Amino acid sequence: MNWDRIEGNWKQLKGRVRQRWGKLTDSDLTAIEGKREQLIGRIQARYGIAKEAAEKQLKSFADEIEAKT
Repeated sequence: MNWDRIEGNWKQLKGRVRQRWGKLTDSDLTAIEGKREQLIGRIQARYGIAKEAAEKQLKSFADEIEAKT
């Protein structure tokens, strides 16, 4: 899915993001505002994983969102 679409629909997608990455707080999701790089950074910080792993998870998430739309 085009990240611009995710960013544009951020308010609707925050619940799905929260389900996928439960360690992210509401304030994290509000601060991120759909920005891809910020989300990657927060996933890295909360889960203690490498940037590449966070990017891979995010790509999988975006692909799932696209498949459901």
